Amino acid sequence: MEKKLAEYKCDTNQATCLKLVRFPEDIEDESTTFHPEYSHQLFGDDEVAFGYKGLQIQLYYTAGNLSTLFKVKYSAKVTETFDCVEPDDVEGKIREIIPPGFCCNTDDFITLLEKEANFKPFGSLLHTYKVHNVEEGADLTYQIHKVDISCPGFREYHERLQTFLMWFIETASFIDVDDDRWDFFLVFEKYNKDGETLYATVGYMTVYNYYVYPDKTRPRVSQMLILPPFQGEGHGAQLLETVHRFYCNSPKVQDITAEDPSENYVKLRDFVLVKLCMALPSFSTEKLAQGFSEEMAVEAREKLKINKKHARRVYEILRLRNTDMSDEEKAREFRLEVKKRLFGPYRKNQRELTKMRKCLRPEELASHISQMDTRLQHEELEKSYQEVLAEYRRVLERLAQA
Repeated sequence: MEKKLAEYKCDTNQATCLKLVRFPEDIEDESTTFHPEYSHQLFGDDEVAFGYKGLQIQLYYTAGNLSTLFKVKYSAKVTETFDCVEPDDVEGKIREIIPPGFCCNTDDFITLLEKEANFKPFGSLLHTYKVHNVEEGADLTYQIHKVDISCPGFREYHERLQTFLMWFIETASFIDVDDDRWDFFLVFEKYNKDGETLYATVGYMTVYNYYVYPDKTRPRVSQMLILPPFQGEGHGAQLLETVHRFYCNSPKVQDITAEDPSENYVKLRDFVLVKLCMALPSFSTEKLAQGFSEEMAVEAREKLKINKKHARRVYEILRLRNTDMSDEEKAREFRLEVKKRLFGPYRKNQRELTKMRKCLRPEELASHISQMDTRLQHEELEKSYQEVLAEYRRVLERLAQA
């Protein structure tokens, strides 16, 4: 029985089929399908749905307005074969995240697809850029818009857009859009269909404006997603740079931060901030050779709204760029410069040890000293340095290709 029931388990990442549909033929074209990276928020840590064979959860969206087609298909269901065993309520779980107004009939969906020509990007245009598309042999045009929730029709559109977060951001949650401190930034592709100009949704970012005493704000990036069909084309960097430049123009902005940034976001931010800081006088080749300075921290904050911690990281990346690492002395200078910053947490341990000597019994002190073994600290420091060096080199490789 257990073996038979195991046949009714489905990997929900593979079973969930997502599409951004531009043309009716895309609906049956498997090459336009993409799958989630995560489905644990709906289907549990195992990312498995029980009770079905050949399960397919279809969530198809019109490319621009994201009007939604939702269907659940399967070749066999457990209740048809076994008594007293209930299948998972797959449809109910999906309905928890998709807003009302979706259709379950392909013909109704195609009718909505025909209305896509009426869809126009929300908000105000901030930036236009082009990306060369090898398949089409042409440059495609993209636009970045800033929107707030009061924009007519945007609230409903955002409800559909945010459903993608559940599939592609591991710790995603929906935001309270009624709080007017949210800013929204959207990326769209312009494309032609039957002689008309249409727009496809590419990705978006949400930013929350925190209050900083007495009269400043600190915009914090909360969510950022470039949809999978558009990933790897440079849209994330365009979006982040545009958002930075937008806030740089406001005298009320203290600096720009990010909420619990992912590893990929940190890589992207490194690339964008290095690109921006290269134009600052305080980050010139001559100044970089003199070490990190207060002048760098101040200019990065005042002109680009970059905080000191990030400015220091940018300095190290640009210092590496200007350092001949085959020259042992120069390589040593760079290594010591970075390790000096990385040593901060270890120095804190030493201060704690000094305090402990005054108040702990000998046996307690011995226990803590063993945890702060100096040789181990040096090994950890060297490991951290090598990891940072690899990260910096990846940023410089991307910079060289830009």
